Amino acid sequence: MGEIHVRATPSPWRSAAVLAAGLTALTACGSGGGGSGAGAGTPRTGGTLTFAVGSDAGCTDPQQVGSNDTIYSVRQLVDSLTDQDPSTGKIVPWLAQSWTISRDARTFTFHLRPGVTFSDGSALTSEVVKANFDAVPKLGPLGLLAEGYLSGYQGTDVVDDLTFKVRFKQPNAQFLQATATHSLGIEAAASVRKTPQQRCAEGIVGSGPFTLQKYVPSQSITLAARKGYAWGSSLWKKQGAAYLDRLVFKILPESGVRTGGLQSGQVDAIGSVGRADESALKSSGVQLLARANPGVVFGLSPNNTRSPLTDEKVRQAIALGIDRQQIAQTVFPTGTQPATSVLAHTTPGYVNVGAALSHDPARAKSLLQSDGWTPGGDGVLQKGGKKLSITATWAPVAATNKPALELLQQQLKTIGVQLALKEQPVAQLAQLQTSGNFDLLFGNVTRADPDILRSSFSSKLANPYRLPATGLDGLLDGQAAEPDQAKRLDLVAQAQRQIVQHAYTIPVVELQTELGVAKKVHGVLFDASSRIQLHDAWIG
Repeated sequence: MGEIHVRATPSPWRSAAVLAAGLTALTACGSGGGGSGAGAGTPRTGGTLTFAVGSDAGCTDPQQVGSNDTIYSVRQLVDSLTDQDPSTGKIVPWLAQSWTISRDARTFTFHLRPGVTFSDGSALTSEVVKANFDAVPKLGPLGLLAEGYLSGYQGTDVVDDLTFKVRFKQPNAQFLQATATHSLGIEAAASVRKTPQQRCAEGIVGSGPFTLQKYVPSQSITLAARKGYAWGSSLWKKQGAAYLDRLVFKILPESGVRTGGLQSGQVDAIGSVGRADESALKSSGVQLLARANPGVVFGLSPNNTRSPLTDEKVRQAIALGIDRQQIAQTVFPTGTQPATSVLAHTTPGYVNVGAALSHDPARAKSLLQSDGWTPGGDGVLQKGGKKLSITATWAPVAATNKPALELLQQQLKTIGVQLALKEQPVAQLAQLQTSGNFDLLFGNVTRADPDILRSSFSSKLANPYRLPATGLDGLLDGQAAEPDQAKRLDLVAQAQRQIVQHAYTIPVVELQTELGVAKKVHGVLFDASSRIQLHDAWIG
């Protein structure tokens, strides 16, 4: 069996074809390009950056966090084996200096850089990485992303202190990119030995450029710079420790409070800027940084075992009743694109199936009529004495969520569908998904690899949306196991078409992350997943 040797080169399946297919658009838009304060002079050391976000996931373990608001902070605590260039999609060294991949993509051999330590003083070794990966399948409901990345995991073989092999039961074409994510960020052995609940509540020890100083649930997360840090990503401009002394992430649920705090100078940066706040922020000199998130787009994901959503025609009619262009242009930040697939256009392997996602209320009504739904006295369709009433559950993690859903509510009313809205704390969403006690969930899942489809929609994995076992599983398993790039992309394309055709999820808009950053703040950078990296950030 041959091996493919890699040192600061793309993975074997990330060919020119995939770059053309999805990654050419992975560039930031808005002022500042890929980051804040580009070309703003000589960087200064020291200071505290205060960043306001809208929610708290109730967990400070990167391997268990899926909400952007919390990922912004906990990402700074851990390093990853690799990093992914946001402009090209190229996988580059971080903790791993180099790697080799077997030609069947079942065995990945990594060579760690020497001298790396965690903030508790312990050394990064192959045994520690093995302990991390061995523990991931035991994380439970909050570790769905990490668990999906390691599905089919057979084990890690330690060759020596700095060399190890990760083995899978079947080819795993997505794994190299997964090693660049926060979900597989490497934690110290002492943290891995804790229960998942302890890791969430107490925090973890990482080797990253910042350490967790204090966590006050629903109020703030405070990080301190790590002295002596010297093993950053090969993408970072600054060598050694971060410029900033401290990072304070304040949880401020009201978008108006976040915007006012940035304008008054009480905070230095804010997340999830909405279209309504853009003008006021620009006029006060604030930098607006924006970048489209790769992965599964924002949409309504049905519980496919919950009536009336078990009925494919009902799901399809809801999809036809949505005016995605209106929602993108009315609620979301400038530049937001309506969904044209289940994947965002910035995702490798994306295909445009926008024709199947057209706004066609007449066809939606006809489809429901043919399915036996008749108008009731209040305009809501009914069938068998039951109204066509469905509840969409959402979390206040972005200022755009509520107005987007209220507009969706109005649009679906015109086709006879009553959409009720239920707000839920983000910390409870994972448990809600596990219980299955929901009709529709509004949200997205970010990842710069099309295997996010398998993590989200395979009936063989966590299956949060309760999809039945169908031919879709074969496509999703096939693309994950296919080392041939062209064949993998074909399977990904087929999977997207099936998901949209059967309305297993109902895509609405592509999430575009937009941040407001004070003029004095420089070097806030987006990574390949449109999250932020603050090692190079400085104030001056």
